[in-house]
Amino acid sequence: MRPDDFFSHIENQFNNSLPFVAYRKPNDSVAKALLQNTDNLYTTQDFKESGFVFAPFDNSQQTVLIPLEGSEFLTCEIEDETNNTSSQNNAEVNDDDKESHLKLVQNGIESIQESHLKKVVLSRCESIQFSETKSISVFNRLVQNYPKAFVYCWYHPKVGLWLGATPETLLSVSGNRFKTMALAGTQPYKDSTDVNWKDKEREEQQFVTDYIEDRLKSSVSSISISEPKTIKAGNLLHLQSNISGILDTELNYVLKKLHPTPAVCGLPVKEAKTFILENESYDREFYTGFLGELNLMETTSRNTNSRNVENNAYSSVKTVSNMFVNLRCMQVKNNQALIYVGGGITKDSNPEFEWEETVSKAETMKRVLIS
Repeated sequence: MRPDDFFSHIENQFNNSLPFVAYRKPNDSVAKALLQNTDNLYTTQDFKESGFVFAPFDNSQQTVLIPLEGSEFLTCEIEDETNNTSSQNNAEVNDDDKESHLKLVQNGIESIQESHLKKVVLSRCESIQFSETKSISVFNRLVQNYPKAFVYCWYHPKVGLWLGATPETLLSVSGNRFKTMALAGTQPYKDSTDVNWKDKEREEQQFVTDYIEDRLKSSVSSISISEPKTIKAGNLLHLQSNISGILDTELNYVLKKLHPTPAVCGLPVKEAKTFILENESYDREFYTGFLGELNLMETTSRNTNSRNVENNAYSSVKTVSNMFVNLRCMQVKNNQALIYVGGGITKDSNPEFEWEETVSKAETMKRVLIS
């Protein structure tokens, strides 16, 4: 499908108040969309359906499903427009918002010092005037500006409208093989990925790596973990370790083991989640939840030469799921873009530095908002 037709279909779906998701996976030239035929609200508990899921941060709440059955599935080859321009949305942050976040972070540091909490991820919500009629254009701009991220536009008239460009994979499964990552630590990108990391960031990233390994060890027959490396995500740098192996259990069980990870919640997870729900001054909803393809069928072949018919007989069809953590995202509501940003707090955190980190993270969404 041509790009103009692809975006026109999405726009019509949105104008008709029907659920849809449009997305492009990292380093992929193909954008996809699921357009639901009705406005019914579907949910999943066992993750055995096929479609696209949107899960909240609070895993006691329901996960929304756009089912493959009963939806139109679109694909489109994305043209590289090398669009790295950004609109000017340099809205000043309210001083009260900054003071409130500084107090929240200080409260988190003191709680870590006084209890067995090791880390807690604390966040805030920043609002900018924005018309929802520009949302599809913003999705297109996300696609052009963040080729290495999972970018999406998700809408359900009974739930809301969300857009994002997240750098973090929660879980990718093909057949019984899985991939995930431990992503933590943040610093601004300044023309090079050859940077030094402080002990605070390295410790934070190791917390996440150790947690994921511990949570998965009873569900896998093998596991491999890479050394941490610096990766670029938009205008930021992070520390990332890749984790892969073979699963021995069902997808639902693994998702319950992983979500929420220490990268979006803290450690110990149960205590950190309680602290977040009791101390953050707003409802995260789907921010730091997860989203992605669920149980789609994908054909793979050992042979990349389409003219070699004999070897093409070795192609196979596998069930594939690709889930991403909902970071660098915003919700469009009441003519406002609600931008969600946060950071991991440890005993060594500095409230002012943590505030500046959220300011940097907010730029991922701000730079694609159209004035």
